[in-house]
Amino acid sequence: MTDDAPELRASDADRERVAEVLRDALAEGRLDMTEFEERLDAAYRARTYGELAPITRDLPVGAAPAVPMTKEPAEPGSWAARITGGETSSTWAVAIMSGFQRKGRWTMPKRFNCFAFWGGGEIDLREANFADREVVVNCVAIMGGMNVVVPPGVEVVVRGIGVMGGFDHSEAGVAGEPGAPRVVVTGFAFWGGVGVERKVTRAERLWLKEERRREKLERKASRQELAARVRDDVLDAHHRMLENHLDLRHRHRHREERGKD
Repeated sequence: MTDDAPELRASDADRERVAEVLRDALAEGRLDMTEFEERLDAAYRARTYGELAPITRDLPVGAAPAVPMTKEPAEPGSWAARITGGETSSTWAVAIMSGFQRKGRWTMPKRFNCFAFWGGGEIDLREANFADREVVVNCVAIMGGMNVVVPPGVEVVVRGIGVMGGFDHSEAGVAGEPGAPRVVVTGFAFWGGVGVERKVTRAERLWLKEERRREKLERKASRQELAARVRDDVLDAHHRMLENHLDLRHRHRHREERGKD
């Protein structure tokens, strides 16, 4: 390990690994709730490996995987690969007696502001990258509506205020996957509404459909194979009965012929 390794910048995945160690330590009684909360807060505020290492230093080695001091490329398709930072695609959208849509491959900024008056909009994050681990969608809907679509695994927090309108809280409170971003939906709705829904992408939906079709075919093939085995067993039993019957007839005829002699 080089002397400057502790000064390397830690990733969200590194912080999440330390957080997982702390959760295990809390469950095992090694930390009380106050210690857990203090260390968890320190883990999420840590910027370098040097700040992360002391957080789990007094925990057993077996319970705490060491934080690696070398950077490895994020696995394609993982949450770490989708939290990119850097430049964002857009930071605001407006719909006045019209509509807007943000979907597909785009980068969600730390804060996205949108306004709809007698109009509507959709913010679709299913295929988006994220500028930070926590992003904010600030929606102002006046006699209009907006819809925020998030992929499975993302934590959603809803903090909006509605006057003769409202914010959808149905997806709030669902725990996120390790390393996944947190999406905070906030703002104001007057005679309007802001919906939040969790959906898979079209590609994932097609994959699930194909998986169900494959499983159905496998079950059908298994049933056909079972039916064929039963049919073969029945035929075998029938053949054995015929052979026994013929054998008995042959013996009976043989005895009759010997009796005549």
